[in-house]
Amino acid sequence: MDDAFFVSLDELAARVADGASLSVNKGDEADVPMALAKALIRRRVRGLRLVTLPTAAYPASGMMVDLLIGAGCVASIETSGVSLHELGPAPRFIQAVRSGRIDVLDATCPAVYAGLQAGAKGQPFAPLRGLIGSDLLVHRSDYRVIDNPFASGDPIVVVPAINPDFAIFHALRADAEGNVWVGRDRDRLLAAHAAARVLVTVETRVEGSFFDDEILAAGVIAAPAIEAIAIVPCGAWPMQADGSVDLEAVRRYQQAARSDEGFAAYLQAEGLMAEPAPS
Repeated sequence: MDDAFFVSLDELAARVADGASLSVNKGDEADVPMALAKALIRRRVRGLRLVTLPTAAYPASGMMVDLLIGAGCVASIETSGVSLHELGPAPRFIQAVRSGRIDVLDATCPAVYAGLQAGAKGQPFAPLRGLIGSDLLVHRSDYRVIDNPFASGDPIVVVPAINPDFAIFHALRADAEGNVWVGRDRDRLLAAHAAARVLVTVETRVEGSFFDDEILAAGVIAAPAIEAIAIVPCGAWPMQADGSVDLEAVRRYQQAARSDEGFAAYLQAEGLMAEPAPS
């Protein structure tokens, strides 16, 4: 049994310094590290640079990103969108964009994927054709159009590799050796391979090794890719372990976050105690 991987939630959050870049997952599975995000808010981390994988548009992921932004933790975000999905806009994100308080690196889902795939493979960039003709090429000076070296007169876009300082996500379980099971989800595996360091919260820890089970082994992120794990039951709430979402909880957050006063009251009620971000 390897206890070196397992730390408390506060110890996990303490590894993230001001100004760090973080990849966060899209939230269509039980992958949103909400408890870790709240721990970062309690620590008053500042200047975070978020990369959403590929969007922050599902209710739980959008809420987590919106909460971090509203609490003043975020300096920039590279994303193809931030919302609360069927519930509508993410209030603190909209307020921060309108006030110019955060920088938004506009992207597309395929562009973020391509950048992370390049980062995971140790490549400096990845080619992507679909951006040609879009205004993203005007707003993203780091996206370049080059000639296809294999076909004359065939332009193609290259996007730079994305290698976040940290990948943070939630998972159902880790084994005693520090391996993390994510099942069929390849996004968390991609994020782990692209990031310099990986911090994970899990619902539970089980004995033995997932690699001893031929069925489970295919869905595992191996321990050498993981820096630290915190056992946090319900660590993705309002996302449930089965992937469902407590939409009423997200709706209550959305209603509170529409005003500075409501958001400050929400932070107080949640025990986050962060100072409201400047308007």
